[in-house]
Amino acid sequence: MFYSNQQAFLLENIPCNNVSCKSVRRMFKVIWELSDLNQIKDAVVATFFDIYEDGILDIIVLSKGSSNKDFAIHTLKNNFEADAYFVKVIVLSGLCSNDCPRKITPFGVNQPGPYIMYTTVDANGYLKNGSAGQLSQSAHFALQLPYNVLGLGRSANFLDHLYVGIPRPLGEKSVRKQEWTAIIPNSQLIVIPYPHNVPRRKQMTERSDRRLIGSILMLCDMP
Repeated sequence: MFYSNQQAFLLENIPCNNVSCKSVRRMFKVIWELSDLNQIKDAVVATFFDIYEDGILDIIVLSKGSSNKDFAIHTLKNNFEADAYFVKVIVLSGLCSNDCPRKITPFGVNQPGPYIMYTTVDANGYLKNGSAGQLSQSAHFALQLPYNVLGLGRSANFLDHLYVGIPRPLGEKSVRKQEWTAIIPNSQLIVIPYPHNVPRRKQMTERSDRRLIGSILMLCDMP
């Protein structure tokens, strides 16, 4: 038999109340009192994932069984309902494994390194922005989401600007980025940067509403 005391827990990002984090002004608080997580013994890996494609991040936990070779997967639905909005963005590589047949535009897979940023106005009329990097970690067991979910709070306003930048080759000085305007909240954006050397030409798929289903809009910004 194999026994362990490993347990998954949540970290809450809160304002700093300790001298050690004064320079960064934020800190993490460990939340242990979660009955569903506490019932999963011998946890190995825990990660967030949007199982129901509704913009709310659920939890997946991998735990050990009675021996080192036995594992079990647990899924926990996030049933917290909040009057909040989001935007979900994934940036694909726009590459083929070899020459693309029949001149079909390649989709590729999600790539590490893209940078996503948005600007909007909150419910009080103040300028608000947020940003995130896609697949920023390459460590062992770095179970990051294949996409980025950016929280917009309770502001239902359109996103004034959405910027997406992709990595550039060594020695290239020009910035490979694109901008879109008037993005609907609770949307999923799939950005396909093809070709890479024409940064102002990208294809974007937009799926809108709370569960990310409904109309599909194809946009292509020509150079």
